[in-house]
Amino acid sequence: MGKLRFLFALWAARLCWVALKITGHHGTNLPGQIANDLCPDFLDRIGKPEHIISVTGTNGKTTVNNMICDMFEASGRKVLSNRAGSNTKPGITTALINGASFLGKTKYDVAVFETDERTTPKLYPHVKPEYILITNLFRDSIMRNGHPEFIGGILTDNIPASSKLILNGDDLISCGVAPNNARVYYGINRLESDIKECINLINDIRICPRCAGKLEYDYLRYHHIGRCHCVDCGFKSPDYDYAATIIDRKNKTVTIEDKKGTGVYEFVNDSIFNIYNMVSIAALFREMGYEHSDIVEYMKKSKVVESRYKMVKVNNVSILTQLAKEKNALAISRAFDYVRELPGRKSILLMMNCLYDEAHWSENTCWMYDCDFEFLNDDNVREIVVSGPRARDYRLRLLYAGVPDSKIKIELSELEGAKNIDFDKGDLVCVFHGVDSFDLTQKVRKILMERAEKL
Repeated sequence: MGKLRFLFALWAARLCWVALKITGHHGTNLPGQIANDLCPDFLDRIGKPEHIISVTGTNGKTTVNNMICDMFEASGRKVLSNRAGSNTKPGITTALINGASFLGKTKYDVAVFETDERTTPKLYPHVKPEYILITNLFRDSIMRNGHPEFIGGILTDNIPASSKLILNGDDLISCGVAPNNARVYYGINRLESDIKECINLINDIRICPRCAGKLEYDYLRYHHIGRCHCVDCGFKSPDYDYAATIIDRKNKTVTIEDKKGTGVYEFVNDSIFNIYNMVSIAALFREMGYEHSDIVEYMKKSKVVESRYKMVKVNNVSILTQLAKEKNALAISRAFDYVRELPGRKSILLMMNCLYDEAHWSENTCWMYDCDFEFLNDDNVREIVVSGPRARDYRLRLLYAGVPDSKIKIELSELEGAKNIDFDKGDLVCVFHGVDSFDLTQKVRKILMERAEKL
């Protein structure tokens, strides 16, 4: 009876997926939901690849997940993933359905699943990854995830004992996850730009996680990312198994070393955040037995998804569209800091507005006051256009950050913002957008490109 119930759920889900495709829907979530509703032990019964990799963490998991998939495909392996859709239990179930035969046997030998941290209690009892790569753990949406130690506790309670962890050695919060599991650490050696005191509004680990004594940072990179030790008990950041030892911005390469070898990798993107992503991926592939020389070639064929970062140049105007994950103060701070460091004069359009959320909840905007809007108070920023439903909230926050009101322009329509933002030849126009406005961002980019052509 259980087998028949499983097959009925599988076929119903597959028919649902076909119907969604015919009607022009993505079909990334509903088929899995139907399968799990019809057959509560569906995930235990569905065929799974021999090698399963889970990518989780606060920021960067989509980029890392998709780069890993690109690299496996470049190596000639067929990879099953949820890269096109939901990172929750229904979405991952849908991916397994799409990778199965009509009898539920898997057609793949490797799977890579982006996994939302809060999904792990529902997923890991049924889908046990061989490797779990954790990008980082930071403060996220206060309406959902709260403090990162809370999320770390969820992961610790639910990660299978058999999973090997790939952890950021510069992030003491994710370093403490599932302490009894096998693990390796990756990181970036000290940089000239590193500092001793946190300049960000958010620093989520200020006391020793072992004895609650005083933590002293040897150096900081941003927020709580860096190397530190406890002055009371001697606790310290772990040694790296995989380290970025040389970052050559002139030649756009990063040298990654481990005990068995060294590789020189071309930048996928020059932000320090994406260099961490590169080192984490190299660590994973090395753990799986790949040579540095092969990983270097595979990584050349991967990229940061253009919906998250895209730079185009039109008539000597640089137009950058940069994902800035709304409600996530840290993700937006990192995006602001990256653009702040870019050379030249800039005009900025803020349109991180949670457009799909408006109909579902009333938003708590306190995250804006954890976000480093102060990075936009810069002499190289000529104008900041605030747009969409949050326009006036953004103006207020910018004023608190010390940005002169004369630099701020309100345009409630994002498209009107693109039409009216000031820029000249040689300028950088940066558009910060949210996760649910990709289509709108494309329209904004098109307007900016057309205007640049006419200069």
